[in-house]
Amino acid sequence: MTDVLTNRRTLLIAASVAVVLGLFVPARAQGLAPTPSMRGGANNYLPGAPIVDRIGGGGFWMTGSVRRVGDGAPLAGQRIQIWAHTTEGHERDPHSHGATLTDANGVFRLEMPQIVPAFGQPHGHLAYDSGDFETVFLRPVMRSARDTSLHADFVLVPV
Repeated sequence: MTDVLTNRRTLLIAASVAVVLGLFVPARAQGLAPTPSMRGGANNYLPGAPIVDRIGGGGFWMTGSVRRVGDGAPLAGQRIQIWAHTTEGHERDPHSHGATLTDANGVFRLEMPQIVPAFGQPHGHLAYDSGDFETVFLRPVMRSARDTSLHADFVLVPV
């Protein structure tokens, strides 16, 4: 009789655990959530900034990745515009803007002049604005004005 109770109890506990875990699996199956646009991200945005090998004299690296919402697949050939207040110009200056494309792994990297504080914070601006996915503006803040790189990731929603 004890074996029957133990087996029945074990079965009920296992079934309960399976039901509870099943409630969370759909959330995980959804995959990556989209990147929301950040407040202030579109400040001084210039539509159509040219694709460049480098902005200005360089010395600072803006890096990141671009993936599709849900499955997280890397997105190759996506245009990312980058601009900032730097040692060579203000973020509203056209020469402080440039764009780059993601590689086969959805990774982008663009060299630019050192970012300096504007309004008390050293920060960069990035935009995905190609049209295949919803536009996203980011405004990541650096931990220190002495940092020589800044990383930002995009998870995009198809239009």
